[in-house]
Amino acid sequence: MDLFQITAIFLGVMALVGWINARTFALPQSVAMLAAGIASAGLLFVAQTFIGPFWGFDSVRGEIARLNFSEAVVSYMLAFLMFSSGMQVDLGEFRRRRLAIWTLATLGVFASTALVGFGVWWVSGAVGLALPLPWALVFGALISPTDPVAVMGLARSGVLSQRLAAVLQGEALFNDGVGLVAFTAALAFATSGVAPGFLQTAAEIVFEVGGGLVLGIGGGGLAIAILRTVDDYVVELTASLALATGVYALALAFHVSGPIAAAAAGLLIGSYGVQIGMTESSRRTVEGFWHLVDELLTGLLFLLTGLQVFVIPFDFGEMRVWLCSIVLVALARLMVVVPWGAYFSLRHNERGASMILTLGGLRGGISLALAFTLPRGPPHDLIVATTFAVVIFSVLVQSLTLGPVIRRLTPDPAAA
Repeated sequence: MDLFQITAIFLGVMALVGWINARTFALPQSVAMLAAGIASAGLLFVAQTFIGPFWGFDSVRGEIARLNFSEAVVSYMLAFLMFSSGMQVDLGEFRRRRLAIWTLATLGVFASTALVGFGVWWVSGAVGLALPLPWALVFGALISPTDPVAVMGLARSGVLSQRLAAVLQGEALFNDGVGLVAFTAALAFATSGVAPGFLQTAAEIVFEVGGGLVLGIGGGGLAIAILRTVDDYVVELTASLALATGVYALALAFHVSGPIAAAAAGLLIGSYGVQIGMTESSRRTVEGFWHLVDELLTGLLFLLTGLQVFVIPFDFGEMRVWLCSIVLVALARLMVVVPWGAYFSLRHNERGASMILTLGGLRGGISLALAFTLPRGPPHDLIVATTFAVVIFSVLVQSLTLGPVIRRLTPDPAAA
């Protein structure tokens, strides 16, 4: 099948799943699409078991294997997803919570990487699989950043207070750049055996994050100045598309964080550009367009994530590592957010803030995309399968649990 046929099939499946979900289950889109992907793969596996090999199974599995999931996410989808995510964040609330956001997005990522890495290393040795410590740290680095796509969908559900929503959104927007540096450093350690220096890693973080912010803010400011000179929604919409793709491409060319550049540009456009640079009709058009882009790409990302069941090398002898990793990731998240959870509980009367920040720290397709980039070998297979297990638990269990937990903690949502 060519690209057009594949696109038509995916859009058709997404439309069907969306219709069924809206008519029956009313689940969050990320949950519905991920479940649909896994269910589709499961039905084909069952059919193959009872019917025997048939062309439909081999054809679908072949196309999923041929699709480069990591490239599809990082090279084609992430710029649009990060830009649209940035547009959804309240900049005023972001500024008020900036200390919590930046500490969780930086120190929190590294603390979680160490806690998860050493924990998985110990667990794997205890069950006889013995994942080397450098590779365990690679897993810790790729699973520690929260997923902006999943978190933004959670924030749109309205179950979070404005205060905690801003913290989770801001953290998810900007911890990917830090997580990527940690992942790159851990991978270099795993493949070369040479541990990265602290100063070198710190310098890389400053360069990646700072460079991405400068590009995003600079590009967003230039776009706003241009938008104020025209009153044509087609031009304004095209300018926003050019901004999202342009800052991301420039960031990659200059070896700084593309996700942070796109997120910062989207944050400026969403907070200032649509307010001071557009008429009301243009604003509605541009915001509606980016909302549609966000919904479509989010659905596609989670559908593709679920369909990776076809190509992930599962070994059910590793199940104890998967289950323990799910627990370790949750415990590490809790330990990282407890100081800020206590602060919000005491200072702002946010009941159960630590539990909410823990459950709201969702993992998603970006972690799985990083796992697929690892070099082939035994660590690759174990890390990919474990990452998939954590992502599935995060999206299907954590996101569905958070709403009931918040309602139990705050019976009157308006008071949150």
